[in-house]
Parts: sequence; C-alpha cells; structure tokens
Amino acid sequence: MPLASTLFGVVCPLGFRAIMRRDNCPGLVLSLLAATMAPAVSPLLVAIVLGVRMVVAVALIVAFGFAGTLMAGRALGVPPMQRLLVAAGFSICGAAAVAAVDGVVEADEEDVASAIALVVLFGTAMIALGPALTGLLDLSTRRQGLVIGGAVHEVAQVVAAGGIIGHAALAAAVTAKLARVAMLAPMIMVIGARRRHRLAAAATTSNPPLVPLFVAGFLAAAVVRTAVPLDDGVISAARMLQTVLLAAAMFALGTGVKAPVLRKLGGRPLALGALSTAWLFVLAVGAVAITT
Repeated sequence: MPLASTLFGVVCPLGFRAIMRRDNCPGLVLSLLAATMAPAVSPLLVAIVLGVRMVVAVALIVAFGFAGTLMAGRALGVPPMQRLLVAAGFSICGAAAVAAVDGVVEADEEDVASAIALVVLFGTAMIALGPALTGLLDLSTRRQGLVIGGAVHEVAQVVAAGGIIGHAALAAAVTAKLARVAMLAPMIMVIGARRRHRLAAAATTSNPPLVPLFVAGFLAAAVVRTAVPLDDGVISAARMLQTVLLAAAMFALGTGVKAPVLRKLGGRPLALGALSTAWLFVLAVGAVAITT
C-alpha cells in the first residue's frame, strides 16, 4: 500500500495536486498518522528507551549526515542552495525539513521542488531497500528498526519500512526517527544564525516551531495510551485508522514529485541523493552497532 499510494500521488490529476500541496497536507496527515500510531504501538514504544548513548548517536547521524551531504554536493558541483535543502531533507525529516529551511533561506521554488522530489524518490526506494539491507546484517528486529529510523528520510517512509520488518522494528524505528525530527529546531537555528551573519541583517522570516506538531501529537497520544486504559475496540480502530493515514501521507508525498522537475534535475543532484542515502545508512548501521 505505501508504494502504491506514493505512485498514485505522483500520477494524480493536477486538481488533486492543488489540494494536497506540500504546505497543506503532509504536515497535517503526518501529525494525525503519528498521533494515531502511538496508541497502536505504545506498549512497546514506551518500553523501549533509546538511552543517552543512542540519543547522542542519533544527533551525530544528523550532524554527520548533514555535513557529509553538503561536502558531497560541493564535490559534485551541485548549487549551494540545492545541496543545503537536500542535506536538510535527507538528514533530518524529509519534506518538512526542506520547507523549514526554505522558510529561513528563501530558496527558489525550483530548488525546493527538486529537493522534495529527491526525498520522495530515494525515501520511497528505501521502503523496500531498507528492510532488505538490514535483513542481510546480523541484527535483531529491534536493531533493524533503529537503523531504519536513523537512515530513512520521511516519517511515513520510516513507518512503512519498519512495518515491513515487524512490530518491534516499527516501534524502534519511529522512536529513532522522532529523535531525528527533534533535531530540526536546533539545526534551523544554526542555519538561520549563519544566514543572518552572512547577510549582516536580522532574519525577516518566521521561525519554525520548537517542536513540530506531529511530534507533539505523537507524544500526547503516547501519554494518553500509557495513562488511560483503552479497550481492544479502540486499539483496533486506531490500527485501522493508522493504515488509512499512512496511505494518505504517502499519497501526499507523491504529489510533491513532478515529471518536469525530475527531468530537469540532471545527474548531479540524483548522484547526491544516492550518496546521501547510502551515507546515512552507513552512519545508522555504525551508530546502532556501537551503542546497542
């Protein structure tokens, strides 16, 4: 279903694209997805504690993933703004990070669209490749999930890939991914500070929220699930809604891919997307091997 939903979003009519623009739908749908998923997996999720070492490792995955992508983009000759957007989208949380960076640096619409297209393209590929690659490694189901959460770009893509591996992997993947998402605010602050310093003027755009709404929704639902007894009917309904919202989120991401944008990308941005994806996977595997 996730792959089919994304592909349908890619080929959907222009009228749907207007309704499901990246600044309208994905954030809302992913908020609902995260909040709905928490009751379904909370017993496992609450029991899994990343620990200080893993939290530090996630921060290093984001930092080294971001820096490595910038360096690779410079070596490949990718324009500075485009490689900045790709680095943010791939290393932190996909289209939401691209949009947040755009709000600080005011990038060209074409650069934003191309970065989102790359996030969708390579993140969707990782839905199938991630579970296949982690399955080749000598890792437990939970550790496979941690690798997925550390390497895959979008929250919805992490959910899809983690779900393929198993329930325990899904819980671990989402926990690791939300730790990456929490790095969005500090990264945006750093990028904004550098931007203001270079322009020698105060920023004119609004700052992103300290905690993205879908993270707040997830944490709130997890607290409710932990503190409030829920019967099996509520849990079953939540799991059903989770499936529907996952399909909707993947559809929304698919609407961010436009054939003209892909045709204009050229080989260098595509090579950057491939290198960044591979680099994040290596970082995630290394982090999990060292800290768990």
